[in-house]
Amino acid sequence: MENSNRHIPSSFTDKSVTRIGPKQQLGHEKLISHTDRLEQQLWEVTDGVWCLVGNGLSNQTFVRGPKGIIAIDTGECYEEMAAALKLLREKTDEPITGIIYTHFHYVDGTRAIFETQEISDIPIWGHTKIEQNRRKYGMEVSAVAARGLVYQFGIALPKEGPDSIINAGLGLAFRNSDHAPYSPAFVKPTNTFTESQQIELAGLQVQLTPAPSDADDSITIWFPELELCINNLVWPAFFNIFAIRGEEYRDPRMLLEGLDHIHALNPTHLIGTHGPPLSGKETISNEVTNYRDGIQFLWDQSVRGINLGLTSTELTQFVQLPDHFQNSYLTSQLYGVVEHHVRQIYSGLRGWFDGDEAHLFPSEPAKRAEKLIDGFGGREQVRNHVKKAIENDDLRWAIELCSWLVRPSQEPLLDFDAASQEDQNLLADCLRKVAQRTTSANVRNWCLTRALEREGALDLSRHRTHRFSEHVVLSNPPSSSVFALKVLLIPDLAKDYEAEMMWEFSNGEKAGLLIRNQVAVPTSGEDASIGIALSHETWAKLLGRKITLSEALSSNILSTNVDISEVLSFFAMFDHESLNK
Repeated sequence: MENSNRHIPSSFTDKSVTRIGPKQQLGHEKLISHTDRLEQQLWEVTDGVWCLVGNGLSNQTFVRGPKGIIAIDTGECYEEMAAALKLLREKTDEPITGIIYTHFHYVDGTRAIFETQEISDIPIWGHTKIEQNRRKYGMEVSAVAARGLVYQFGIALPKEGPDSIINAGLGLAFRNSDHAPYSPAFVKPTNTFTESQQIELAGLQVQLTPAPSDADDSITIWFPELELCINNLVWPAFFNIFAIRGEEYRDPRMLLEGLDHIHALNPTHLIGTHGPPLSGKETISNEVTNYRDGIQFLWDQSVRGINLGLTSTELTQFVQLPDHFQNSYLTSQLYGVVEHHVRQIYSGLRGWFDGDEAHLFPSEPAKRAEKLIDGFGGREQVRNHVKKAIENDDLRWAIELCSWLVRPSQEPLLDFDAASQEDQNLLADCLRKVAQRTTSANVRNWCLTRALEREGALDLSRHRTHRFSEHVVLSNPPSSSVFALKVLLIPDLAKDYEAEMMWEFSNGEKAGLLIRNQVAVPTSGEDASIGIALSHETWAKLLGRKITLSEALSSNILSTNVDISEVLSFFAMFDHESLNK
């Protein structure tokens, strides 16, 4: 079939591309050279417009107007924004009189603005869904979200040596180590919207247009008087339709709408949330056209292949980005890889079942692995095939074979102690080779993190239990974290159990959960037979594992209207260590 290429070299290739980086990292030469684009620099894009690259994963941008400075995005923490403001003050002492958030990812340094200047009545503009999205990722899916960040951004990788991080694709690293302890400093928007807005801010005309990207609260910002566009669509790498950390589906059709809007603005200056700015109408027009056409190519050809009846794996062989897209770093696979994006399009458009009969009712993974090993003549024969595959540079096959060997006889899948260290080391060797041969920062970081786990050099087990951040609990309504407990209910323990509890917080807020039919249903708590009273702070400490339920009860910082045994029985239904003690 046309476009078929079973090696798919754009994801990773052979060892000829591997180089040594400045910190002795081993990685693809293109990924190593990409670091130079992401180094810290305060770019003066045009008169009165500054973009700070390399201070953190995202940029901080400052635009001067007749009535002060507009700050766009505030980074991951107080310290990050404070560092940006210090550099800004080397250019101007004009006060910040307006703030705009491009999306919810980089809004956690805002308080630094308020604490470093006298003017405190500052309008903050952002999409209506910013606060909702912050709650979502800090509550029900907090465990997998945190684990995904550790893997994708190489947070646990060593600081130097062959396995150390090269870069994070969109920035030097997930966080700048100079900004520890990474104090949260979010300030919620004062002005929110869901539709395009034309406003005046700091004496400038500003157009704010919703433009879904890697977040559904992303916006594009247009300063017509400056011919300046600030966006979260054109990244310093091919757009991540799929994020290896795990994310909700990002529809390429929505991305194309946003990119076409940018192109229609015909900007002279283009600043992204990541990477260096671009200037020049022709340059920007060409780059934006190329960027959107690359995404359209993936969408069109993926849909074409799906209509032809290809499975998701066959689709990755059928849809490969043409070589000319590699002429620009903006459309190079320096963050994610196209074959993963293609799979995501299939799943997002048609669901998980791809027409492969074997995927309809698959065997139990552990039993399947044992049967395959038996079919190959035993574990030693499989090991020999792995080594032969490595010699032949067939790392895909080697990894698949290794996955049988390390599969535990009982679930869970990632019980690292259940497999022999010899087999785990063999798999780690395969993953490390992929890491050293891929242009993708995400793939490299993921493979190295898993390799180190397999070798026993990293213990990430704490990221496989549900974790609540004390800060996140306190920064959201108490009901948000109460209702989030529903995803921690253990069905087997709740069989034939029915009870309702009401939480009454010292600030007057109330929330409830009704356990019935092996689910925990959010309620107002008004009809509950079990009641507890406590402060929001105590609840945050409980969920944050700073104190146990028994300690809270014995110290009287949590009181109840029933026998303590009923409270203990209710919380015993949930998979949370502090609530079970």
